[in-house]
Amino acid sequence: MNPVDLAFTSALEQARLIRTKEISPVELTQLYLDRIAQLDPQLGSFYTVTAEGAIADARSKAERLSESELPPFFGVPIGIKDLNPVEGVPCSYGLKVARNQIAMQDDLVVTRLKQAGFIILGKTATSQLASFPYTEAPGFPPARNPWNLEYTPGGSSGGSSAAVAAGLCAIAQGSDGGGSVRGPAACCGLVGLKPSRGRISMAPIGEALGGFAVNGALAHTVADVAAFLDVTAGYVTGDPYWLPDPETSFLEATQRQLEPLRIGLVTEIEPIGKADSTCVQAVEKIAHLLEAMGHTIEPLTLDFSEMIEPFTLIWRTQTDVGVPPFLLEKVNRWLWWRAKFTSAGRYAKSRQQLQIFARKVVELCDRFDVLLTPTYMYPTIRVGEWAKLSPASTIDQIIRWIAPCPAFNVTGQPGISIPAGFDANGVPIGVQLVGRPADEATILALAAQIEQVQPWIGIRPAMAQT
Repeated sequence: MNPVDLAFTSALEQARLIRTKEISPVELTQLYLDRIAQLDPQLGSFYTVTAEGAIADARSKAERLSESELPPFFGVPIGIKDLNPVEGVPCSYGLKVARNQIAMQDDLVVTRLKQAGFIILGKTATSQLASFPYTEAPGFPPARNPWNLEYTPGGSSGGSSAAVAAGLCAIAQGSDGGGSVRGPAACCGLVGLKPSRGRISMAPIGEALGGFAVNGALAHTVADVAAFLDVTAGYVTGDPYWLPDPETSFLEATQRQLEPLRIGLVTEIEPIGKADSTCVQAVEKIAHLLEAMGHTIEPLTLDFSEMIEPFTLIWRTQTDVGVPPFLLEKVNRWLWWRAKFTSAGRYAKSRQQLQIFARKVVELCDRFDVLLTPTYMYPTIRVGEWAKLSPASTIDQIIRWIAPCPAFNVTGQPGISIPAGFDANGVPIGVQLVGRPADEATILALAAQIEQVQPWIGIRPAMAQT
């Protein structure tokens, strides 16, 4: 297998090649480190590359290949979003002032990824405080889309999406508090899974958005994100949210034969209106494919009007992280000041409004097995496209663009973005499948069914074919 093909091989297949000693962990890790050195100066997908530690870990793992029992991703390199601490490695949260701040312990999801056998290549780029659906934190190079370098790879897990799409790792961890895994996956032609609330523990620290934010994965295949969920899921004593363990593995769910499903087709969301024609065409293409598979499609208009104001209020409170406001970029600074004048009573009222909203959405969705939506309402934006807008205008543009995603952070339902073609600028378009609460298995099975009919893993950006 040539180096480019190996770089774009799925993570599960890489693990198999390592177990059968067709490749070594050192060979694979060095391949990715070489590609990062070659391509990342154009992409800005990594804030920190842990080359020395990665090679040392790969060599240690190479000496263990004769062991009879190896974890599922043994020897496979991975990128970790620079929002999740890795012990002994800087964790910046997209803040220039914190770019050399060394983490004292692993986030639990990192511990579980290490236990699964992954080798950590480094920390991938994020927007400042993970606030934005683009990755342009001041003091860092902007992350760029490998399909077209003038465009964003999305955010806030934009470094992870750019890295996977360019073949700098086969899989990367991300987090999603309002679309921050699903959006970047759509922008870069990847599979991006946001699990249900409570599926993956947020220990030991937790998250600041009242259960909206969850850890997830970006990869080339549905099987890879399903297996990622298998190795990261599970309750930890003291978690505020939790789910029972599934009866079968999520990877096994991708092989499940589905009975005909009732699928709600969403191309319009109030008060935003109808999605851009390019995104509508992508959704309708997948809808026709699903009808041909025997599933029933029923048009549905969603109304998220009640959610926007309270969600925005909750979101802006996460900018108060103990950093002086003059160190924040302008939109975060604007959010910070607005948060300072938000009363505790108003915050509590917003939480209650979102709980009421979530009940309405889940009740509406209950008559469907799955919802099919655009991942975003219109195609990917250019790097810096909104840089000259006022903060208020920027927030308005963000709300309009990412409208299909945040509501399902509020409800806690699982969602997955899968590739669905390209726009006129050669940048990928994605569609989102949303499941019932705690039902990742159905959307994983359905996404795998679509993947089998129109596989996307062999489609690669031109810049990455070196």
